[in-house]
Amino acid sequence: MAEKKRNGRRIKLPLTSVVGIGFGAFVALAIGLVLSLSVSANFSNTFSLLNDKTILSTDALEAQLRTHFNSVENAVVGLQPYFNDGTIGFEDPERTLEDLSIALKSNSDITTLAATAKDGRRLGVYRAPSGKLWRIERDVPPPGMKEEKLPSLDQNSSPTWGPLVEHEVGLFANVSVPLVRDGEFIGMLTAASSMKDLSHIVSSQDEGFENTVFILSGDGRVIMHTDASQLQTGGSIKDNLPGTWHNIGDPVLEAMVNEEPLDEFQRAAELGIEVSFVEANNDEYIIMKAELDGFSDQPWTIGQYYLSATVSREVRRLAGSVFVGFGALVISVLIAFWIGRRVARPLRNLAVQSERVGTLSLNEVEPMPRSRVAEIDQVALAFNSMVEGLKAMNTYVPRSLFIKLMRLGGGKAAEAREAELTILFTDIVGFTALSEHLSAEETARLLNDHFAILVEAVECEGGTVDKFLGDGMLAFWGAPDERPDHAVAAVRTARRIAAALHASNERTKKEGGPQILTRIGIHTGPAVVGNVGALDRWNYTVVGDTVNAAERLQTLGKEVDGAPEVTILASADTVTQLPDELHKRPVGAHHLRGRSGLMEVYWIDPFPADTPEQTSQQEVPVSAAE
Repeated sequence: MAEKKRNGRRIKLPLTSVVGIGFGAFVALAIGLVLSLSVSANFSNTFSLLNDKTILSTDALEAQLRTHFNSVENAVVGLQPYFNDGTIGFEDPERTLEDLSIALKSNSDITTLAATAKDGRRLGVYRAPSGKLWRIERDVPPPGMKEEKLPSLDQNSSPTWGPLVEHEVGLFANVSVPLVRDGEFIGMLTAASSMKDLSHIVSSQDEGFENTVFILSGDGRVIMHTDASQLQTGGSIKDNLPGTWHNIGDPVLEAMVNEEPLDEFQRAAELGIEVSFVEANNDEYIIMKAELDGFSDQPWTIGQYYLSATVSREVRRLAGSVFVGFGALVISVLIAFWIGRRVARPLRNLAVQSERVGTLSLNEVEPMPRSRVAEIDQVALAFNSMVEGLKAMNTYVPRSLFIKLMRLGGGKAAEAREAELTILFTDIVGFTALSEHLSAEETARLLNDHFAILVEAVECEGGTVDKFLGDGMLAFWGAPDERPDHAVAAVRTARRIAAALHASNERTKKEGGPQILTRIGIHTGPAVVGNVGALDRWNYTVVGDTVNAAERLQTLGKEVDGAPEVTILASADTVTQLPDELHKRPVGAHHLRGRSGLMEVYWIDPFPADTPEQTSQQEVPVSAAE
């Protein structure tokens, strides 16, 4: 329907009329074009989705396995110094066994933890499947630690993973570190992890009956199999585990000897993921495999296979129909070029602006111009309104958090869950007294400039700003992005804040402005993170005792002698995750308000690379331990 210009209003033409009149004469040719484009798009989308699925699922499995085994390795690395300096050792078996028991209780990824002396003496602890701890005070190797399977170490050896060890109670992976005292090798400390403990990790990647996840050892044995009790092809291989893949009884794994690589999975292949096609029991399967090294004497193979059903047949059909309608496409494009160009111009502009919206670069988005085509004009109006709404929302929702949640999956990524996080709490020293001498505008400007420093430091280290509490800020690391170095990132952020605040104070000192002193508390521990609220008032936040402890540590900074520019106090839970941190000082155990028991507290040097004149302000961090 066309409208004439009336009362100075713009004439608008419905999009259906424009498309119908322009392309109506070419319907027959367009059918061929649509067929060609559909085949091509389906072909591309099919393999794009399969590539993405392959990469994501394999990477997820590898990441969880590495997290598990890194936890086992970190345990022996963390205990090694106590043996080396004589705090624990073979001289005091009771103390050593007690400390090993504590270490085993605190790490559910370890099954056996034992120290072996050069002369064959052994002290260790084993966790039975029932959860009971058994002490080991004899020379017989405990579960997961056959003598001939343990690696050969010298005093300079790094953490070394030995071959898999079979035992009557299961299959174990083990890692050992040398024990060196006074420059002499005295033995080794070994941690073993039962492969049964990996079952929940591997099972979490199994997507259902038509999907099977497996792990092969370096010598070709199947050591994990999610469908061992009921194969996709029927039967069970549970009693055959561990066994070699070519004779364990799984027809799909046995068919790998005749696998055909799929060249279409180029992106996956570039990342070291091999994807191939096999036939077994008159069905077709797609197998994806990748190497996992670092946790045995030989690399493992992690993989999965699933019933391809109609995927492979559809791919073959699609491959033969790519050029259908090519001639019709050429003719149609030549005739419809001018109309298509005119119609596509605003859509092209919309795509460009939408890409900027997708990255939340809202200040770079240009308003969509009005159009004579009614539907495009409506899209332009709606798009411009949407951008204005996003700009308003982005004022209250941190841009970095918004981008992370979009990348990780929006609502699902924001579901409340418990995770290990590192919390950072800041507060301006004496802000109430400081603001008494400032107007409302000056107070707001001072806070905005201060918060800009804090936010920039947090976002530079990949953290998430939770909220501003008066003149303080709450930030955290470890969610929504999972990262093992969250404690290190939080401490780096505190030092970024210290450096930026010092530079800001130097500028304001020259201008005669107020000097800002800041206290920072850092604590690591479990907390609930995700959407918290009700109805339409939700907030992505973090709650729990870990948050309260960080705030109490910041408050404890009041006991620092003098008036340091920046005071950073961290808990022992945070410091234990800073193996390379040299610029710290224990300040004793303190009772924090609202918490039972004492917490070991450390003072972190905010200016580790600065001159002695700057750091000397904080020679005595905390006056006394409670």
